[in-house]
This record gives sequence, structure tokens and C-alpha cells, in this order.
Amino acid sequence: MNGINRLDIKQLRVLHALLDLKNLSQVARKMGLTQQAISEQLRKLRDLFDDRLFIRQGNSMVATPKALSMQQPISRILEQLEALLEPDVFSPQTYKGVFTISATDYATQALLPQLFHITRRDAPDLKLIVRDFASDNINQLIAAGELDLLITFPEFIPDNLAYVTLLEEQHFCITGCNNSFTTEPLSLAQIAAHSQLVVSPSRANLRGSHDQWFAEKGLKRNIVMSVPSFSAVPDILYTTDMIAFYPSRLLPNSRVKELKVEALPPTFKVIAAWHPRTSHSGIHRWLIEQLQQLSKSD
Repeated sequence: MNGINRLDIKQLRVLHALLDLKNLSQVARKMGLTQQAISEQLRKLRDLFDDRLFIRQGNSMVATPKALSMQQPISRILEQLEALLEPDVFSPQTYKGVFTISATDYATQALLPQLFHITRRDAPDLKLIVRDFASDNINQLIAAGELDLLITFPEFIPDNLAYVTLLEEQHFCITGCNNSFTTEPLSLAQIAAHSQLVVSPSRANLRGSHDQWFAEKGLKRNIVMSVPSFSAVPDILYTTDMIAFYPSRLLPNSRVKELKVEALPPTFKVIAAWHPRTSHSGIHRWLIEQLQQLSKSD
């Protein structure tokens, strides 16, 4: 180990250049050093390997058998060291692995089908697992590596995670396609008073994401039904007289129609989040790029 500790990369580069050029001044110019500096490195190499390594013959340096025996090993070592510094080039076509995504019900319908079309085409050996989004133990699962990527809303993720905003979404007010409503824009008071269906994926209750918005306007919503999934909403509205607020990216749907209203609730952001330790992971970056492109396409 004592010999290894005395050897550095610069000395290997000097030895490699001398074996190639066999001239001290040419090596000095190539490496941007003085001839004296090259001579000093050669002195250290001779001491380290206990061999003269090069013998001056006119203007050239003739390698000893010891030096010649090291030429190929040194070339391989320097090539391997340079490879360590080269940036990883990620290729989805050759990637093999399992990736776990935790996604909200909304994301599962609005983004994942298009994403999976891309992954099956461009990354055929990538295996994907989708889990329901549960905010209660996100930190534990993603820190343990049981989750790779989250597709959700900003308020549902811990502060220590990295994330990028994919899109801003808007809820429209909808009802069953056969229901009769005035063609005039509905007032917020009319909407609040009408029987409403809400989607509550994580907690079974009669509360909706826009309750506070209505409350700030002095209105209380008449929520009469709650379901855990957006996918159930069109079929339920089709067979009832209820209304609901529904994400625009899940429309159009043949079973429902959009209602004209005097105002729409605030938009909301959809994000992709991950643990900071995977920020330079090729597969993470590639999948996030695909999600960003999909989000811009609509």
C-alpha cells in the first residue's frame, strides 16, 4: 500500500506520455508543464518503481523493459479513470428495472395511460408498479426506496422532497347529459344549493376540496354523496340529478355535460415529486421529462 500511496494520476499521465512521445520537451508541451517539472515527475517514478524507466539516447528517451511492460496496463488504467468522469448516458431502450409510482386517482386517469404508452414503446424492459396515493406515510416509503415517484398535489408532499410542477388544472361544473338546467350561467348560490357529488379518495366523508372557497363567499354546499374515485362520477351523474366539480383533463365524457356558471373555483397544481437522492437518476429524469411533455401536449 505504501507504493500506491506514493503514486498519483499525474505521474501515470507523465509515464504514459513518455512511452508515447519518448521526448521530455514534447511531453512538457503536451501536458502544459515545464521540462523541469516533467523531469521531477520522472525522478519520482524511477524511485517508486526502482528502475531507470527511460535512458536518454540523443534527443530521445528509450524505454527500459520495465517501462515497456507497463505501457498497456497504464493505458487501461487511464481509460478507466476517464470513463469514471464521463456523464452517464441513459438509454430507455436498454434500461431494465422496476419503478414504483404512487399516484392520485386523478393522475392515474389523466396522465398515466399516455405515459404507459410511451414506456411500452420506448422502454420495453421497464416494469412499472402503480400504488394508490396515501399521504400519511409518504416520507417513510420514499426514504426506504419503496416508492420512486409521486404524482400528486403540492399540499400532500413533505417539504424535504424535490418536485416539479407538471400542470395547472381547473375543475368544471358538470351534470348528467340528460339533466335539464337553465342555459343562463348558474350563480354560486344556485350551485351551492343544488345536490352535489364530491370525490374524497383518502377519507370517506361529505367534504369537498372547494368547501372553503364557497364558505368565503358565505355559502354552504349541499353535498349529498361522496365517492373515492373520479372514474365513478360520470356514471353516477348520468343516472341522478346531481352536479359535481370535475377536472377538465378528464373531459369530455359522453355521460356528462359542462354547466355554465358565473365563476369557477381556483385552479390547482399537479406535481411530480421524488427523493433528492434520485435527482440524477437516469430513469427518474427520463420519466419526469415524459410527464412534462405530456402535460404540455393538451
